[in-house]
Amino acid sequence: MRADLRVLHYSMATEKAYVRWIKRFMSHVGSTELEQFGQKDIESFLTKLAVEGQVATSTQTQARSALLFLYECILGVRIGFLNAVRVKRPETMPVWYSRQEIGYLLENLTGVHRIMFLLMYGSGLRHKECRRLRIKDVWFDEGRLLVRDGKGQKDRMTFLPKEVVPDLQRQIAWATQRHHQDLEEGYDKVYLPFALARKYPNAGREIGWRWVFPSRQRARDRRSGIVWRHHIAEQQFANALSTAQRAAGITKNGVPHSLRHSFATHLVEDGTDLPTVQKLMGHRDIETTMNYVHVDVGINSRVRSPADRLGGADQLE
Repeated sequence: MRADLRVLHYSMATEKAYVRWIKRFMSHVGSTELEQFGQKDIESFLTKLAVEGQVATSTQTQARSALLFLYECILGVRIGFLNAVRVKRPETMPVWYSRQEIGYLLENLTGVHRIMFLLMYGSGLRHKECRRLRIKDVWFDEGRLLVRDGKGQKDRMTFLPKEVVPDLQRQIAWATQRHHQDLEEGYDKVYLPFALARKYPNAGREIGWRWVFPSRQRARDRRSGIVWRHHIAEQQFANALSTAQRAAGITKNGVPHSLRHSFATHLVEDGTDLPTVQKLMGHRDIETTMNYVHVDVGINSRVRSPADRLGGADQLE
């Protein structure tokens, strides 16, 4: 299953998750001989996740996808409609930051985390897209960023905020030093997706293919076994943002993706049309873009809270 996932270009995170679900399913049925189990057992497992585990909708969906991949793609067993208890998707409101809160957060971020913050908020990058940004895709002269292999394996162009340019240039200079150090010490490889490693065997020696935000230490890749310098880890910026929120006194439960919501919302507030925002964010459907825009929450400015009429407040108009 791991081999097929890699041939089909599934991410490392998806591979780990699918394997983890298969192991949990083995524990559920009490056997590793999964050929003898089928649709009813999958339904029982998914129902247990919903009823006893009380997992989120996305968690149950991921477990379902992993099992379907195993049975249909690996074992060659056709699975029909799964009659399992489904987790109801809650209608939650995502978190985004006001412009003032963006300023407060920026005051409490320094170094590489400040640069990443400005790119995610100022360019609409996803957290993963920011971490995986390569030096060759930063176009300073044009003021553009080329986002490669985004969600859905799509490329797109977005703008490069002028505010981040000086710090980003210094960051790339630091990354270049790490690159030369790696070459001197015999580490001339860099991760390339799909068949690019065969197409560009010497890419690791070229600075353009290196990460804008490289890790400070080299590590052995779990898939290839090659020792190289990967990009910055996921938790580094997430932890820095959480710390900045506490320091700024912001009680919202914001996450790195909240910056992408803020990017879309503030663009529309400034008068940018939705099709342009859609293009900058790399969405296929404009309905998806609208889920990121939180300008009008359905409260008319002329509608007032009854509490504001207490004590003669309605006489102030």
